[in-house]
Amino acid sequence: MAKYRKKPVVIEAIQFNGRNSADIHEFCGDKVREPVGKDYLEIETLEGVHIASPGDYIIKGIKGEFYPCKPDIFKATYEKVD
Repeated sequence: MAKYRKKPVVIEAIQFNGRNSADIHEFCGDKVREPVGKDYLEIETLEGVHIASPGDYIIKGIKGEFYPCKPDIFKATYEKVD
């Protein structure tokens, strides 16, 4: 079985803290919805609508797509670039 390494790619991301939905809307444009009375966001991804809970990161992929990522997976996969 062959082994593969993930190519180094710089992505843009923002962490949803439950209070910064305006920032998320600015980042994602029309790809995000904020259901009334809910504490989560709905992110339109290439695979359909995914839920972003407070603490999740919203990632902009290499083709301009958006998707949520749980904080533990984000921290294990990405490191901040200066």
